[in-house]
Amino acid sequence: MDQPTVGILHPGTMGAAVAACAAANAAEVLWCEAGRSTASAARAAQFGLMPVATLAELLNRSDVVISLCPPAAAEDLARDVAGHRFDGVYVEGNAINPERVVRITELLELAATVVDGGVVGSPPVHGKTPVLYLSGPAAATARIEALFAGTAVKTRTLGAEIGKASALKLSYASFQKTSRVLVALAVGMAREHGVDQELIEVASRRTDSYLSEPQYVAKTAARAWRWGPELEEAADALAAAGLPPEMLRAAASTLARWNDVKDDRELTLTDALDRLAQP
Repeated sequence: MDQPTVGILHPGTMGAAVAACAAANAAEVLWCEAGRSTASAARAAQFGLMPVATLAELLNRSDVVISLCPPAAAEDLARDVAGHRFDGVYVEGNAINPERVVRITELLELAATVVDGGVVGSPPVHGKTPVLYLSGPAAATARIEALFAGTAVKTRTLGAEIGKASALKLSYASFQKTSRVLVALAVGMAREHGVDQELIEVASRRTDSYLSEPQYVAKTAARAWRWGPELEEAADALAAAGLPPEMLRAAASTLARWNDVKDDRELTLTDALDRLAQP
């Protein structure tokens, strides 16, 4: 069985745990200690990763490199890797938009094979089993699937088109993370008026995720003419409570794109999404 040497850039909370899973099917997993914090070194040691002194050494020894770093650093890191003419498989696993993944692919493709990746879920520790979605050349994605076979990191390939995995990751993250912020705003507003426990009781009656009900988008569009002003009122209430109102004002602005389909019961999901995409 192919047991590649794997390099991880860089061993953060997610990266170190993912790298440890890759170690099950790798000859060894390397990380570069140059310029990294003591916390990074401690994580790497905890997960049994092998330190090397320089990025050049890591790239020279690695067959597969996995990039899991803060999104803002993804292109600079890829540019550094490209400067060393790395010629293995480069997994761009950061939470960045598809256009940036394409730019990174263009930086590296003269020597390396780029796989677009997106991790959905928590780090693979304490029984957690995140999914690493992949897109890119078939032989390369198959190699990454084999690297994580039988581990807590599950893989799923979405096809050969670079950008698909990142698009899925950001689509899900946009709902998941924004919804958590909305929870903070809703509870904050309720607490200001002494009804936060009642709010939680009301919400506990429903446990399903709105994201699993896309058919409701058409009903949302038909009601946008009412919901938009309601959110503006809620934004005013947030501002009065000293909480940031911008998110609700942005949602109201989005709803305004549907104002011309007031109470349209024949509207379909496709129609609603098409209208949402129109400026």
